[in-house]
Parts: sequence; structure tokens; C-alpha cells
Amino acid sequence: MSRRFSFSPYLFVAPAVLLFAFTILVPIVMTFAFSFYDWNGFGKMNFVGFDNYARALQDRIYLNSYWHILIYIVSTVFLEVLVGLGLAGLITMGRRGSGLFRVAFFMPVMLPMIVVSYLWKFVYNSDFGLINSLLNAIGLESWTRVWLGDQQTALIAICIVSGWVYAGFYMTIFYSGIQRIPKEVYESAYLDGANEWQIFTKIKIPMIRSLVDTGIMLCVLTGFQAFDLFYVMTNGGPYNSTEIVTTYLVKVVFNHTNIGYGSALAVLMTLVIALIGLIANKLQRKDSGTLEY
Repeated sequence: MSRRFSFSPYLFVAPAVLLFAFTILVPIVMTFAFSFYDWNGFGKMNFVGFDNYARALQDRIYLNSYWHILIYIVSTVFLEVLVGLGLAGLITMGRRGSGLFRVAFFMPVMLPMIVVSYLWKFVYNSDFGLINSLLNAIGLESWTRVWLGDQQTALIAICIVSGWVYAGFYMTIFYSGIQRIPKEVYESAYLDGANEWQIFTKIKIPMIRSLVDTGIMLCVLTGFQAFDLFYVMTNGGPYNSTEIVTTYLVKVVFNHTNIGYGSALAVLMTLVIALIGLIANKLQRKDSGTLEY
């Protein structure tokens, strides 16, 4: 008895496949194709080969943007992942009011990043901002700065805002992991005379290590996707000291209308992210193999 071929499964899958193709695959292919042309989006397309890629490797602003991302990622790993881990440890000690603190720490995550950006622009304002007003009130006028207009402080100021927003997000992730640890483990530790710090460092952190590794990797990948916070607060300034790849891409494509060069920058950024992902995956597998052994 021959098996009849049916088109029904393919008809059900077709809308999702077409949507994925037109929103993901086609833009990827077109971006790669445009990277070999000199094109402003309206006029004639001139094939230039690998000239856009050669130009990108000599573009000081573009290369420095990766250094700024590295600083941003390292800072946010401390301000988001490690602070979130510490907050998760504090609210899982079973003290009163932990639920209220959990909600308070998570509140910034629910705010739109545009709102957060403008809010902190007022906080950092050199004339009437909260930070400078507080420093003036306690007699530390020499510490006042134009926080977002100083090349030495602008990037760090943005990193602090990102940490303020996402520390609660990572706290929630780690809190859910700690809650899954059996209570018998804590009881045995208490019977052996362990204090809260020892339980946190010797039991809680090791037992949610996979979540911590995932949080660090998530922090790295989202660091390359950062845009709105930098765009609203400094737009890459002052003097490109907070320029990152995404903000520079927007300027190249929309301000300078250079679609070809912008596409080449996007392709290079994609390759860098893919390489980081492969290295992280290999290190994670190696680490898992060592633990299994």
C-alpha cells in the first residue's frame, strides 16, 4: 500500500517560513550583497569589492567603538551580573521585607529604556542635576563634572545607568535558581556551623553556576546590541568617546547615506559576535567535560 503525499503540513508551515525568510534571511543576504557596493540607497550601485572592508579596518572611530563596547561589557558584568548575584543572595536569606526589596530592585527593568535615558540625563545634568546638586550641598564642588560631556566620565556614567536598570533582571534569574536548591542542603550546612556568607559562596553560587555563566554570556551579547541608551544620552559623544558599533552604523547609513559601507560594518560586527559565541561555547563544553571527568 503506497503512502500518499500530503501538502497539508507544508501549507501550515509555509507562513512561518515565509515570515522568517523575509524578516531574517533576506535582510542578511542583502546586507552581505550591499557590502560589496558603493551605494547611497538611491543612485547607481558601484561594485567596489572588498574596499568597504579594507576601509573599515582602517576606520579609527569604528575600531575604537569595539574598545568602548569592551569597557561597557566588563563594567556591566560587574554592575549587572555580580551585583544581581549579590542582591539575590541578600533577598534569599529569609529576612522580613525581602519581597518588597525584590520588587523595588526589579522596577527599573520594567521602565522603557528611552524613559530611563532621559531620566538619567536630568540626574547627570551639570546645572541642576541631582549628582552635582548633592556634591555642592555637601561641600564637594570640586567633584562636580559635566558628566555626559566629559570624555573621561561619559562612558562610565552610561555603564552605571545600565547597571542600575539590569541588576534587578539578573537578580531575578539568580533568585529563581537559588529557590530551586533543596532546603536540606541549607539545613546540613547550618548543622555544620556554616554562616550566611559561607552558604552563599560555597553552596548557592556553585549550585547556580550554569545560570551565572548564562548571565555573563547574555551580558556580553546584549552589550553588542546596546543602542538606545547610548543614542539618547550621548549619541556617541563627546568626540566619539562613547561611540559604539550600533550608533556608528546608524550615522553611517542614515546620516552619511552610505549603505554599502554600513553593510560592511554590520557584516564585520556579525562575524565578531559569531566568533565570540563559538569561543564561549567551546570553553563551556571544555569546562563541562572537565567537571564530568
